[in-house]
Amino acid sequence: MKDNTELLDYTIPQLLRWRVKETGTKVALREKDFGFWNNYTWDEYYALVRKVALGLEKVGVQKGDKLALIGDNIPEMLFMAIGAQSIGAVSAGIYQTTLPEEIDQLINYMEVTAVFCNDQEQVDKLVEVRDRIPKVRKVIYEDPRGMRSYRSDDWFLFIEDLYELGAAADAEDPERFDTLIDQGKPEDVCHFCLTSGTTGLPKGSMMTHKNYINMGIQISKVDKLENTDEYLSFLPFAWIGEQMNSFGVAMATGITINFPESVETSMEDLKEIGPHFMFGAPRIYETIRSQIWLKIDESYWLNRLLYNKFIKIGEKAARYRMHGEKMPASLRFMAWLGKILVTDPLINQIGLRRLRRAYTGGAALGPELFTFYQAIGVNLKQIYGQTEIVGIAYMHRDGDVRPDTVGKPLPETECKISEEGEILSRSPSVCAGYYKMPEQTEELLEDGWLHSGDAGYIDEHGHLVVIDRVADVMHNSKGEMFSPMFLENKLKFSPYIKEAIIFGDKRDSVSALINIDPIVVGKWAEDKGISFTTYMDLSGKLEVAGLIKEAVIDINARAEKDYFKIKRFAILYKLLDMDDGELTKTGKLRRKFVMEKYKDLYDALYDESISRKKVEAFFQYQDGQTTTVEAEMSFYTMEGVA
Repeated sequence: MKDNTELLDYTIPQLLRWRVKETGTKVALREKDFGFWNNYTWDEYYALVRKVALGLEKVGVQKGDKLALIGDNIPEMLFMAIGAQSIGAVSAGIYQTTLPEEIDQLINYMEVTAVFCNDQEQVDKLVEVRDRIPKVRKVIYEDPRGMRSYRSDDWFLFIEDLYELGAAADAEDPERFDTLIDQGKPEDVCHFCLTSGTTGLPKGSMMTHKNYINMGIQISKVDKLENTDEYLSFLPFAWIGEQMNSFGVAMATGITINFPESVETSMEDLKEIGPHFMFGAPRIYETIRSQIWLKIDESYWLNRLLYNKFIKIGEKAARYRMHGEKMPASLRFMAWLGKILVTDPLINQIGLRRLRRAYTGGAALGPELFTFYQAIGVNLKQIYGQTEIVGIAYMHRDGDVRPDTVGKPLPETECKISEEGEILSRSPSVCAGYYKMPEQTEELLEDGWLHSGDAGYIDEHGHLVVIDRVADVMHNSKGEMFSPMFLENKLKFSPYIKEAIIFGDKRDSVSALINIDPIVVGKWAEDKGISFTTYMDLSGKLEVAGLIKEAVIDINARAEKDYFKIKRFAILYKLLDMDDGELTKTGKLRRKFVMEKYKDLYDALYDESISRKKVEAFFQYQDGQTTTVEAEMSFYTMEGVA
């Protein structure tokens, strides 16, 4: 087995070629299609990348050209991306939820010449803006359903036809592919990863082969992965977290990547795979937690009794495990009993029984949620980083998991806090900058350090504590500093609260707009015999307001400082949504946009004379259509909060 550090001398296509020599007949990729799991060995993976690379060259894609990828996670995403990289082109992921007008902007910004789409839905978006993307010479698609009318237009190319072109080119010149990939260098830019776009149009981070491979090596130094390990690819391919695993971890360790049948079936497919490690944004873990609570709520009274008893024991045991401390014998026995009777059967139902480690990143996760997962036997750990450093700079270690921190730096990563309190990092995984944005690149990489834009500090254990975005940290009217994200996470630990927006900058008190969890609250309402029709109807129920008020009372009672207490709140008539521009594609709150959009509600929260207010609810759907509905919202003032 080659020493891992030597892998840094390879590009991604070169490392794929090396993988074939090492474990060519082992399963590299697995995809569920029409209910069946189909395997691709490393040999087959490499052969398809070879066909794509030579096929792309035949249709005019050249070194330095850009290939955009739009669609759900399927093996062909990797065949296309690495095929493009093999000839010196640059791949770029675009979220499948992106609307046509934004696709138009992104394609022109990145100077894309070819696009790969998985189905007709994504192709139709390009057709809609075809006259505005003149540099795009070819649109390649994977699923032929609904594409019959496009077959006569040579702007479109079926992937099977691309394979045939590549196979013919290979037969003509069998040495060509090796010659092409041998020209690549680890420092070459191979992929544009779009930032989350919290402040506007996403920026294209220029990622190199070395960036990704280094990340795969360093992660496996902290948490060793075996080439027999299974991973489920359900995160959007356009997100750095998925690329980190597909390009970096998989190539460096030889794990198997599994692709679910669809986004909608990913949690069901997860049960069939039983992955050994899992990576997801906080929303994934919040959703799974809600499902667990629903299962418990719907189970027999004895199951609920046992769960409530053993979850408390599990939390006590988890604190010992997280800190690597020896557990008292009596607690160890009771925790083992709870594992046998309650938690093992529970996590087996959701497909996490074989899970050795789970990671969360992309946004903060509340300490209570960490403890919850550790209590049920899921080794959940926080990672911290950003797109521009392949997602990770800090990570928890086994036996040193502190729920209020994001862990210690990865090997080969330097981190420090600036005089202004900003988190700075330096690593071989730091990107080459932003495409066509020299000024922003200079700010990003000032003095040779990657500037995160996040405020934080190093605690006495050497762990990083992230406070909030530097731009988002708030101060009340007395100048006392607080983090809105910290309070939002406190609220979201309630099973009834899906999302929250905290206000209070330069104000005398803190207030909140709250999204209820429609699944959990809907089930609660049904159990109580409360009838409702839509989310808007449910969110306006007086009984639901009482439920949320109890959660706010609980948070206020546990507030460390008086100015952390929430004085006023309202339940928003709609779920915050990325299609409405309120969330980024990775589920992060676009705070400035939301505050401007709901300015009238913000003003009402700080006018205690207002208890009810009529509003116009504006909705935008995935196809771009919009609608406006009248609604009435109630505003609630908490007693005893100054």
